[in-house]
Amino acid sequence: MLTFNVKHQESYSRGELLLRSFFGWLYILIPHGIAIMFYAIWIYIATILAWWIILFTGKTPEFYYNAMLGFNRWGLRLSARIWNLSDGYPAIGPNGSDDKTELHYPMIHIGRGQLLLRSIFGFVYIIIPHVICLWFRMIATYFLVFLAWWTVLFTGKYPENWHKFNVGTLRWQMRLGLYYGWLLDKYPPFSGAPDQMEEAEKPIDQI
Repeated sequence: MLTFNVKHQESYSRGELLLRSFFGWLYILIPHGIAIMFYAIWIYIATILAWWIILFTGKTPEFYYNAMLGFNRWGLRLSARIWNLSDGYPAIGPNGSDDKTELHYPMIHIGRGQLLLRSIFGFVYIIIPHVICLWFRMIATYFLVFLAWWTVLFTGKYPENWHKFNVGTLRWQMRLGLYYGWLLDKYPPFSGAPDQMEEAEKPIDQI
């Protein structure tokens, strides 16, 4: 089960919104981009090694799982700020902590057959149909991100339904990447809704 959430805040900082919008490229994108560039080298190596290990053993190596989990958590922290879904500065690095975002998925073993199927035909039955649907959803998401910017600027509030929709878009993208990257065993739904168990486990004030 995938646990993926970005906390909806009761209020948002107008000052942080303006600071991110005008100078975020300087103090967020540049340092994170440089650090991610170096970490991506390890991700590339780990992915190649993991492919061969899964092919010969049928088991997902723990180092690959840990590397990707840290990388995806890092990406979620960064996306939450760039999309203005969360205030605060995103911690740099795969081991950074964050009280605004949550991402976890269990370690699974897809086996040799699924590895070969996704590697050879995954672009056809995974990437193409999902990307087509996500393209339309992204149009709506960018529109809501734009409207939310002005709403936060004038009211300090991010409409909860807009927040939920935009987080759902990120969740959909995450599911797609995890499945294509051999880290989920269930074919990703064409939806950004949370898993049923994840929704059931949320505190009352987050539903």
